[in-house]
Amino acid sequence: MKFKLNCDMGEGFGLDEQIMPYIDMTNLACGYHAGDALIMQKSVELAVLNKVEIGAHPAYDDREGFGRVSIDCTFEEINTMVLYQLGALDALCKANNTKVTYVKPHGALYNDMIKDKNIFKAILKAISSYDDNIKLMTLSNQNNTIYNEIASTYGISLLYEVFADRNYNDDGTLVSRAKDNAIIHNENDVLNIVKTLDNEGYIKSINEKKLYLDVDSICVHGDNEKALDFIKILRGSFK
Repeated sequence: MKFKLNCDMGEGFGLDEQIMPYIDMTNLACGYHAGDALIMQKSVELAVLNKVEIGAHPAYDDREGFGRVSIDCTFEEINTMVLYQLGALDALCKANNTKVTYVKPHGALYNDMIKDKNIFKAILKAISSYDDNIKLMTLSNQNNTIYNEIASTYGISLLYEVFADRNYNDDGTLVSRAKDNAIIHNENDVLNIVKTLDNEGYIKSINEKKLYLDVDSICVHGDNEKALDFIKILRGSFK
């Protein structure tokens, strides 16, 4: 497989120890939508034990909604809250002789970043002011060139992500979680999606449109009830 497997973790779903050995990258909650200092510390230790690359997974301050509710914030508010969460996780990483290598915003912040270039820029500013060697993971779409050009003005490199357990609209956006067909539950469907992406370079939308996407990493959500099964089957098929 030409790309790495990543998973959202440190969110309290109890599968982290089982999942970590099968992935390449872990997106660790930073306390705003889930997790806390102790969970972050344990997650970092687990990542180090399994030699997994660590990414910060910052979110809106929305524990009640699990970070999936958009909150109206100013440019400076977004910049500061991302910087705060990134710094907290990286402090624990440094104490464990490792580091944060990328940032992947969570939930509504991730979606808003794609829709609103000012939010995208606020996140880039936070990363670049802290460490411009840290990359930003973002949803791969038909406009990657535009986002890459914006990121380059902040000296930040992008990692392009595709979701193995989510359905896509024809425009390359994710189907809303409010819809019944947003999440993929079948193991064979997930495997076929990734195989097609690996071999042919595209995924299909809900209307069978071929979406040709650049990919650095494939995500399986840690809160998907089939997360462990999906990750095991993907790792087993792409050794």
